[in-house]
Amino acid sequence: MTRTSTVESEQRIAVFPGSFNPFTAGHADIVGRGLALFDRIIIAVGVNASKGESDVAKAVGTIRGIYAGEPRVSVEAYSGLTVHFARERGARFLLRGVRSVKDFEYERDMAQINSQLSGIESVVLFSRPELAALSSSVVRELAAYGEDITPFLP
Repeated sequence: MTRTSTVESEQRIAVFPGSFNPFTAGHADIVGRGLALFDRIIIAVGVNASKGESDVAKAVGTIRGIYAGEPRVSVEAYSGLTVHFARERGARFLLRGVRSVKDFEYERDMAQINSQLSGIESVVLFSRPELAALSSSVVRELAAYGEDITPFLP
């Protein structure tokens, strides 16, 4: 094994999947907080029935422009299963952003299932900084009542 491949294999790499629209509220926040946790972030834009190759190519170009000054962020198009793409890139983590408690609960449950089935861990972050400060017990309590926490914020 060469020195370069050893360094690559020791890096903590996360794939941020489904990042088709970089202008979605919280997108930059999730990438920024992801960079605080990981050595590299791969923003992955999936090609599927609703997003053709030309649309994806345009999105990839736009997102690359946004993060051109950050060498630890790369942007790639992919098709197929996200976990296979992550494995191919040497990533052991998926980075997920959520906007509400309901989304958080769903993503957390999916992360547990995904980890058990694939061995790829998911890191779920709120895409609004004011939500990140809430304790998980408050989140669970509010989610038990099916509430979005927005009305409870100061």
